[in-house]
Amino acid sequence: MVRKIRSDARVGNVEKSRGLPPGTIRNENGRDTRSDKKIGTIRKEAKK
Repeated sequence: MVRKIRSDARVGNVEKSRGLPPGTIRNENGRDTRSDKKIGTIRKEAKK
């Protein structure tokens, strides 16, 4: 079981620590998410 990602972690760090290729985490419109965007911000946007 994998732990929940911290909300203050940045996208670039998460991709690197989980061994994901850059550009894996994407915006709702399909574009690549900026690597300095926080996971908490992505969760807030998804809630809307």
